[in-house]
Amino acid sequence: MINGLLWLLGFQLAGEVVVRSLDLTVPGPVMGMVLLFVVLQLRRPPASANLFRAADGLLKHLQLLFIPAGVGVVTLLHVVGEQPVPIVGALLVSWLAGIVTVGWLTTLLLGRSSGSSGASVGGAR
Repeated sequence: MINGLLWLLGFQLAGEVVVRSLDLTVPGPVMGMVLLFVVLQLRRPPASANLFRAADGLLKHLQLLFIPAGVGVVTLLHVVGEQPVPIVGALLVSWLAGIVTVGWLTTLLLGRSSGSSGASVGGAR
């Protein structure tokens, strides 16, 4: 499991190095996840790999990562009270963008998979 955690941290570090050296506007950990995704697609390790065990262990405790965000909201609650319209607007726009994106991707992927089989949904033509 330690080996898997070292792989995760190594890719996060690699992402930070790439972002800072190329002066990108993407967060380093996100770039690290992209790099990890590419490596996993190329190598295809078995499901029992230490990397997957470490990731599963972190995902089991994912709720703990929301504690700093909650503390930040409570700490800056006065800002929420001072500017509720932009904050609520940003929340609604981001929520709507997420719903539209998921709907569009679902339609695109389901349309592609049903179109390739030659049958429509429900089996009727």
